[in-house]
Amino acid sequence: MTTVVLVLLGLLLVALVAAFLLRRRFLLSGLGAVTMWLRPPGAPRWAVGVAWYSGDTLLWYRALSLSVRPNRRLIRSQFQVEARRGPTTEDLSLPCESVILTVRTDAGQQELAMESSAVTGFLSWIESAPPIDR
Repeated sequence: MTTVVLVLLGLLLVALVAAFLLRRRFLLSGLGAVTMWLRPPGAPRWAVGVAWYSGDTLLWYRALSLSVRPNRRLIRSQFQVEARRGPTTEDLSLPCESVILTVRTDAGQQELAMESSAVTGFLSWIESAPPIDR
């Protein structure tokens, strides 16, 4: 009986790992997908995830999750880049060649970090937003 339970637990663990890896592969295989770290206001830690440009919305999926829904939806017309900097000693979890952008959205100020090659595309995406009718 104990052996059967252990085998079932092992199979469940393998299935969870496979689901996690397949989800990550699917997220990174999409056009416009980049690895992006996000730090909400007041949070001490960075969360790694995959960001997708979807029309006028940036969809951010937490990397260490099995959820198929995005954790954040950020609207392009609501972005305002306030600052750009490199990682400091407080940002040890980020790669040393990453760029940190402080952005203001309707959800408040947030920090986004990405590789320098992704920053150019990200800023181009923000600047290419259609004009807002007021």
